[in-house]
Amino acid sequence: MTMTSESTVADIAATAPATIPVFQQHKIDFCCGGRIPLVEACRSRGLDVDTVLTELRQAVAPPGAEQNWNEASLTALVDHIQRRYHQPLREELPRLAAMLDKVVSRHGDRMADKLLPLQRTLETLQAELIGHMAKEDQVLFPCIVALETGAPLPVPDMGAWITSPIAMMEAEHEDAGAALAFIRQVTDGFAPPDWACPTFRGLYYGLAQLESDMHVHVHLENNILFPRATELARRNGTGERRGVSINH
Repeated sequence: MTMTSESTVADIAATAPATIPVFQQHKIDFCCGGRIPLVEACRSRGLDVDTVLTELRQAVAPPGAEQNWNEASLTALVDHIQRRYHQPLREELPRLAAMLDKVVSRHGDRMADKLLPLQRTLETLQAELIGHMAKEDQVLFPCIVALETGAPLPVPDMGAWITSPIAMMEAEHEDAGAALAFIRQVTDGFAPPDWACPTFRGLYYGLAQLESDMHVHVHLENNILFPRATELARRNGTGERRGVSINH
């Protein structure tokens, strides 16, 4: 659809679910109270409609070409992973959980066989991913950056040490992949029922985006960052292995 200031909030959200996070950020009701023009919704919240309209259009704009991360520095790749995936995940997971809680409260009785297992799985996935990213950001990634930049290393023999935390991160990626596969299954391929409200549809859209982003996120780590860091550590490692632990 062509979004204008006169388009209703509900129509924008229903036609382009990628806009829902923008509405949520500005606390614009896109569900039950969404049958009003965007300009009216913005006016009621003291928002500039042109600014919000720009944000909505950016939300549905196709992404730019992805950089070749095999040719970038490890430091740049780590920074990209943290900015593009880690920080957004810390915001997106609670947002999806809150939307799911709302959907369960309204439709849990009608779809208990799907929504309740979905809720439990997302709660577990959220807790595990938050802990997983903390271990990467606080321990593994700083070691990789230090290895590349020549900064003091917390471990004398990085070549021996780095294989253990990387193996742990890859195992946790497998667990996350299994959870995402279950979420896809229990949501029938992220297909909401015909009677679903905008919040319900937005939830399923967000879960589909979560799966898509996680696939690229894990690919960048498993297939590019970790092998390159392991090889660099092997070439530069000296001394004996000591106990810097990623379990903390």
